[in-house]
Amino acid sequence: MSVDTREPREFTGRHMLATILAFFGVVIGVNLTMATLANTSWTGLVVENTYVASQQFNQKAEEGRVQAALGWTGKLTIAGGEVRYSLSDADGKPVPLHGVKVLFRHPAYEAGDKAVTLALSSGQEFAAQHTPRDGVWIVEVDADAGLAEPYRQVRRIMISQGALQ
Repeated sequence: MSVDTREPREFTGRHMLATILAFFGVVIGVNLTMATLANTSWTGLVVENTYVASQQFNQKAEEGRVQAALGWTGKLTIAGGEVRYSLSDADGKPVPLHGVKVLFRHPAYEAGDKAVTLALSSGQEFAAQHTPRDGVWIVEVDADAGLAEPYRQVRRIMISQGALQ
């Protein structure tokens, strides 16, 4: 057996200074990283002015009840790089539309939001070329059916391999 004859190293003030600087350097670095990520991602803003939105709530709820009373059903399909939309009445007959706009909103950030205007393709079906990225989307469809307000349909959807799931 050998005996360790080395002298123990001493913890000096320089070691303490390096430890403190390393600790606070990590804390500041993490804070700057998190602040940068928070500043460049979704703002969390849902409406510009919550007071105005609260004043419009009853009116929007009534519009929703009137629309639901129509008994119309919207059909949205996304596949093969194409977005298609059609609207049928309570009896299953196509509702004549004058135009359709679709807004794809990402629930977590606004950078990927995309508005698409669909054009009449066949019968009363509207279509446009668009392939949303895979993931969860909030889709807002505004269909002009000749009513006072556009027929509005909002859905949360999942896109996988370029197709609606």
